Amino acid sequence: MTVTSLGAAGIGELDESVYRYVLAHGDVTPAAVAVALDIGTERAARSLDRLRTDGLLHRLGGRRRRYGPSEPRVAVEALLRARTAELDATRAAVDELVDLFHNGQSPGPDTDAIQVLHGAEALGHWFVRLQQEARDEVLSLDRPPYALTFTNPIEPVTLGQGVRYRVVYAPEALDQPGGLDEIRRQVAGGEQARVMPGLLLKMTVADRRRALLPLSLDFTEVRAVVVHRSTLLDGLVDLFESYWRRAVPLSHVLADRAAVERAAPLADGTGPGTQRAEPAPLGSDDGIDHDDRELLAMLVSGLKDEAVARQLGWSLRTMRRRVQRLHQRLGATNRFQAGVQAARRGWI
Repeated sequence: MTVTSLGAAGIGELDESVYRYVLAHGDVTPAAVAVALDIGTERAARSLDRLRTDGLLHRLGGRRRRYGPSEPRVAVEALLRARTAELDATRAAVDELVDLFHNGQSPGPDTDAIQVLHGAEALGHWFVRLQQEARDEVLSLDRPPYALTFTNPIEPVTLGQGVRYRVVYAPEALDQPGGLDEIRRQVAGGEQARVMPGLLLKMTVADRRRALLPLSLDFTEVRAVVVHRSTLLDGLVDLFESYWRRAVPLSHVLADRAAVERAAPLADGTGPGTQRAEPAPLGSDDGIDHDDRELLAMLVSGLKDEAVARQLGWSLRTMRRRVQRLHQRLGATNRFQAGVQAARRGWI
């Protein structure tokens, strides 16, 4: 007979069977329980004593060893309150346990600050672990190729726990199949994203305590390092911050685009839709529409014309006509000048 409805209260399967028997029969002895449940007398006696300790049973008077049930509602509620108090005490100890864990994982004065990893599995394990352990901020330099997958299913969960993400992408990341859509989803969840041409380094830093870096972009034989607290880690964080300052912001551009697409009507004009329409006409001289803002961000990020058109869902001809009109509006003759002028106007 398997009964486990009291398992969450800490009552085992055998003890629950004994308890149910006592509830059904009232005044019982260990011998009677043993016969009824086909268990040894000593085993039955120990189970009855455990139930008594938990407050579910009480000993009856007399020379014989007899047990009776306490009123179930009162007894079980009291047991649940006791278990809840124990869980609360355990929960309160979690922070202390986490501190002990981090202290044990952090390199001591006689420990190397660099830990070498071999294989995609080890790299993936640490990539997940760094994010799961983060409490304040994750910094990341992101570019292809990818040892596992371009998508990062851990990030939305960590963002939901209040951890900040700042990510600098190489233009090649935006040109991955579905790359811009994936970045847009992460930005909608709270990620701050920027893009920087010429980014050659891949790196993830959690709470400025540890960094994960692949040693090569050739993932036929994956090798990476975990850098613990050290002057090297401080230098890597400084490097990220310098890249962040130089990179082109994407977050507000992609957020604007997501808002526009959510509000776009369906083909029948009745509600929101997901199809990209042709770009809106250029606005007034005092502002810029969402299409142009996103186009500018991609242009200065270093994406080629074909990649920009593909990501925006435009024809190459439409995209180039759009670029030409933007150059005229900004008084620019190339992408660099357009980026400078757009930044001065606060368009990117």
